[in-house]
Amino acid sequence: MALSREQLAQRVAKELQDGFYVNLGIGIPTLVANYIPQGMQVMLQSENGLLGMGEFPTEETLDADLINAGKQTVTAVDGASFFSSAESFAMIRGGHVDLTVLGAFEVDVNGSIASWMIPGKLIKGMGGAMDLVAGADNIIVTMMHADKHGNSKLLPVCELPLTGYGCIKRVITDLAFLEIKDGAFHLLERAPGVSVEEIIAKTAGKLVVPEHVEEMKF
Repeated sequence: MALSREQLAQRVAKELQDGFYVNLGIGIPTLVANYIPQGMQVMLQSENGLLGMGEFPTEETLDADLINAGKQTVTAVDGASFFSSAESFAMIRGGHVDLTVLGAFEVDVNGSIASWMIPGKLIKGMGGAMDLVAGADNIIVTMMHADKHGNSKLLPVCELPLTGYGCIKRVITDLAFLEIKDGAFHLLERAPGVSVEEIIAKTAGKLVVPEHVEEMKF
């Protein structure tokens, strides 16, 4: 069975490491804040000027003035700091973020990502994604493996306008965990109950499948 958005965020959270500074993009990535392993010290950075973002608020902890880059209300952890977006982007462009988690419309075998524009549709715009893919070496994309019509979003070449070229190395979809290298998607894990055959059928780009593929663990 394909993973839910919450399960995707849980699997991404397993890639966090103690002491990391992490930027979470809009969409599924924001949910990762709710699944940071207990006892792990991770500082979440938001491009609108917050370092030390916490999980989403309850009714008791809600502060309408405290928001992330996607205009969602958030909480702040002990030791959090607030600053201008100019300083925030200096952190991003200067390579001071250890891990970036982004959503995407498409990813291809070259590690390119399209995440900001669908011609003919109203999209909020690029945001900080172009700066993030240019300033970070460690990027995870989390996304649906196929669109609602069953068309693959893991392609030989991205068809939509690019956010960045050759910058993505890992992709976690609702079906699989894949590494991008040598012009191909390499299958590392499959979602519980999802067959390798289904992943092959829904991956348009070149896919390398090992003899044994483990199920994801949460």
